[in-house]
Amino acid sequence: MGNITEVTVFLLTPLSDNPQIRYVLFVVFLLIYMITLIINSLIILLFIIDAQLRTPMFFFLGNLAFLDMSLSSVTAPRMLSDFITTNNLISFPACMMQIFFLTYFASIELFLLGVMSYDRFSAICHPLHYVQMMSWNVCFLLSSMVWGLGFLYSLVHTLCSLRLAFCSSNIIHNFFCDLPHLFQISCTNTFINMVITLTLGGSVGLVAFLMTFIPYTRIFSTIIRIQTKDGKLKAFSTCTSHLTVVFIFYASLIFIYFVPNTHSLLTLYNIVSIMYAVINPLLNPLIYSVRNKELKAALERTMQHLFVTMYPVNFDLTH
Repeated sequence: MGNITEVTVFLLTPLSDNPQIRYVLFVVFLLIYMITLIINSLIILLFIIDAQLRTPMFFFLGNLAFLDMSLSSVTAPRMLSDFITTNNLISFPACMMQIFFLTYFASIELFLLGVMSYDRFSAICHPLHYVQMMSWNVCFLLSSMVWGLGFLYSLVHTLCSLRLAFCSSNIIHNFFCDLPHLFQISCTNTFINMVITLTLGGSVGLVAFLMTFIPYTRIFSTIIRIQTKDGKLKAFSTCTSHLTVVFIFYASLIFIYFVPNTHSLLTLYNIVSIMYAVINPLLNPLIYSVRNKELKAALERTMQHLFVTMYPVNFDLTH
């Protein structure tokens, strides 16, 4: 054991070894990343400047937009850098930081999707008491709990990962660091880490799953009893947007953390990793903005206000 040299840097695997393809991928993913930042920033900005959007639903949607920007920023800049450089090395501390923030933002999104289900439950099933059930104090309390629980969950996983040693291979078969990849190449017994990942991750996932889907049993039964067609369509519109985001996120998460990363599934694993870390943060605001009339109306009002401010119309009443 004395001749074993401990690994302190890891080699990330780019999506392609072909230089020409890598430059094309750089342009494609740079555009995706920039659009992700712009659209999510726009949602947050509209919530801040448009008084009609200052409702609990858009408050949590703003939280989700900030999360999407943050989650994408954990992996995308490093991936873009690796496309145009030959140095794909990442230090152990940097790898741990990437794992911490990736786990942090992903766990927050799990809980946040559950809180958004409760918001929809309150609005649809108890419309007369919605203001009391989802007061701003309640919204800030739920948001603080979500961010706090995500921090504790991520901290536990990161601290447990610090016990791992790497002495045989330093190649991570992905474009970012994540727990399953470290377990594969560690020369430390990872049984404890695997147990913590499965039990803690499974428990958190189950709680978030129940938080998200139990309210929908009441929501759908309430929607069915709505008399007007417009009322049903409006309720279904907000629910389907939320459920679409939930299903995409859960599917990516389950595949990455609970499906064994074998050589035969490596290509599919990379595709799902791209969906999880890069594409999902772009899809989420698109799904909500396309279906949400209030958001589109707020954008129109903001654009009209900017146009009038930049190009004021002066009427000469002397003639």
